[in-house]
Amino acid sequence: MADVVQYRLERMVNELDDLEKKGLFTRREIAEIVKKRRKFEYRLKRPSPLKQDFLAYIEYEKQLDALRFLRRKAVSKKLKEQGNKRLKKSVSDFAGITRIIELYRLATNRFKGDIELWFQYLEYCRQKRNGRMKKALASVIRFHPKVPGVWIYAAAWEFDHNLNVAAARALMQNGLRVCPTSEDLWVEYLRMELTYLNKLKARKIALGENVKPLVRDKGDANDKQWKDENKDLFMSLSSETENNHDFLQDGESEEKLDVLQEQGLIILHTIYEGSVEALPTSLSLRKRFYDIVESTDLANSEDMKKEILVDMRRDFSTEPEYWDWLARCEVPSPEDIQKGGQDFVIHQQKAIQVYEEATENVPSATIFKLFTKFIKDIIGSEIADAQSSGPIDTPYLLEVYKKAEKMGCLDEELAQQHISLYLQLGKYHEAQQLAINLCDGKFSNSAQIWYLRLSIEMRHIASSTSPRDDLRAVFEPLRKILTKLTVSEAENLWLMALKFFGSHREYFNKLVQISQMCLVKGVDGDEGFSLSSAIVKLVIQKDSVDRAREMYKQFLALPHPGISLYKTCIELEENLAAIGVKDSLKNARRLYETALASYDHDVSLWRDYYAMEIKMGTSETANAVYWRARKTLKDATALVAAHDV
Repeated sequence: MADVVQYRLERMVNELDDLEKKGLFTRREIAEIVKKRRKFEYRLKRPSPLKQDFLAYIEYEKQLDALRFLRRKAVSKKLKEQGNKRLKKSVSDFAGITRIIELYRLATNRFKGDIELWFQYLEYCRQKRNGRMKKALASVIRFHPKVPGVWIYAAAWEFDHNLNVAAARALMQNGLRVCPTSEDLWVEYLRMELTYLNKLKARKIALGENVKPLVRDKGDANDKQWKDENKDLFMSLSSETENNHDFLQDGESEEKLDVLQEQGLIILHTIYEGSVEALPTSLSLRKRFYDIVESTDLANSEDMKKEILVDMRRDFSTEPEYWDWLARCEVPSPEDIQKGGQDFVIHQQKAIQVYEEATENVPSATIFKLFTKFIKDIIGSEIADAQSSGPIDTPYLLEVYKKAEKMGCLDEELAQQHISLYLQLGKYHEAQQLAINLCDGKFSNSAQIWYLRLSIEMRHIASSTSPRDDLRAVFEPLRKILTKLTVSEAENLWLMALKFFGSHREYFNKLVQISQMCLVKGVDGDEGFSLSSAIVKLVIQKDSVDRAREMYKQFLALPHPGISLYKTCIELEENLAAIGVKDSLKNARRLYETALASYDHDVSLWRDYYAMEIKMGTSETANAVYWRARKTLKDATALVAAHDV
């Protein structure tokens, strides 16, 4: 290992001498560089070097090369001011980049499956333009042919930086053979071809050349001849040509441009057919192709858009997402919205018609959710508020909810939205009646619908002339649903009921009895909501200590009391012990012992027990808890940490 490291360091001598000779680094700095590199080289020569070892070495070399560049720039400026010649490039100007490239190569050979590392390698090669890009691309394609992003990156580099359209096209086509189900590959291939045609059109217009060579017979010889004659036409993707039509001299040039538009349409149609054949069930791919056609100026593009829409309707007419997309396509663009007036209303009407057709063809809760969301978006927008004559308003939204209920497409989410809309409009009676009907019918076991119903009824009790009768009218349906659902399902109902009936002793006691019946059926939540703990906390806040103790003893007598209840009871007794209430410390110890009988592996329970003994007990009781915990848990680290605090 040492011989290899020494050999690699010796190969750096010329570079380091050159840095010192140019005055970019002092001898002490060079010694520090050698020391750092030796350290990194030894890390790389370990039996199993880590990825971080390579990245740390690469980052150091990048920073060092950046510092060298800045110092070289300063030295060159100083020499120029003195009238001397500029610094010539030498070995030190290339050694840093070469070393970083080599480190990336070693790292990717070691971690071939790390695609992120490969892309870092490619990006560095692209930025430095040192000629290693082709080899790096060939390697990453060999190891990751199933990653679509690799083919897209390689084709983009050939097209954008290497200016080689033929190579970019070949890469894209090879990528599609290996990854035929990649939507991104199909879309990027289409964009590349259309971008090339757009650049070609711009160059032909600028030069005033005849565009007829684009319409040519297929054949390798003709292709080669055409490429040789038009080498100057391979332009960068990132370049832009503005005001292309300023170069048009007469109507003849316009006719020549039609050839390119037709060529683009042929390319688009060919790629579209291939993508549909490879991905017949992909709705998102069809959407992306439609957007591209809509934003491209091609001959007969309207016919192509109609063809795509016809195919989508044939293949996806049973999917609500298709209808939602189709309707939203009718929404006016920002330019149309600014115009306002009748145009905006017409667009709204068309979108509504699409959604109504969808509810007839694919009646489902999903399509009604999408429909109502669209209406809410329109109603909530500032533009819709300004369009008083528009067909979409809140009463229409109510009609959509009613239609969903009539067609049997009302699910729990839509039902909640329907009730909430009535409440927002101040129609409390209608909301209450709807909630009652739903709770007595389709959603008899829905905790959320029951919650809305009971919250509405509780809201009206405050203004009632006979609150006692109203309390009974609310409690009876509440008792019915609480006994039907599990505690975890009815968590919100329980919390609302305890809060509402907490000041009514008669009904609160009945709730406690119901809760005990429910808890007998299962374990009170060790994780999450604990009903017994919530009741005890409420009693502590609203009643006496004796009442709280009586209450928690009732719950502890039930089968399988949860740890949350134990902790609530212990907290109560510890607080009482802190203010000197008699027997509180003894009660807390008894609760800890009872809890540990069932939860002896709970670290927090032992830690709290030990902390209480440290604070309120004696050294003997604290040590006893410590040694018991250590014996049970096999690790007393948490207890020691608590003691230190």
